[in-house]
Amino acid sequence: MRGARGKRGGRRGDRGQVTVEFLGMTPLILLTLVLVWQFVLVGYTYTLAGNAADEAVRAGTAAPPGARQAACQEAGLKQVSAAYRDGATVTCGGTDYVTADVHLRVPVLFPGFLGFPFPVDGHAGAVGEAK
Repeated sequence: MRGARGKRGGRRGDRGQVTVEFLGMTPLILLTLVLVWQFVLVGYTYTLAGNAADEAVRAGTAAPPGARQAACQEAGLKQVSAAYRDGATVTCGGTDYVTADVHLRVPVLFPGFLGFPFPVDGHAGAVGEAK
């Protein structure tokens, strides 16, 4: 009889333990999710900057030399979504070898909300078409 009581008393002492452990782990789980999301945003920003630079240099090589700079900048900014345009810069240069550099700010948690102080750079280059 005594042994049976001891086992029942032991089970009551652990009651709610899973709930307490889950509540203790919740902040760690949320922090992990936030960090993973932030790394996704960093990767997406690099992809966006690289794509914008590629499109900018493609438009720059197809344009006549006098309009190359404007066409390059317009095409680069067109590829950047509205949430990333704040603080985005597109610089193009070169005559025979056209280059485009795109600088974007990495957002903190939400695009268009707040950005980290360091830029993400995308660079592309191509030989200009003879016209």
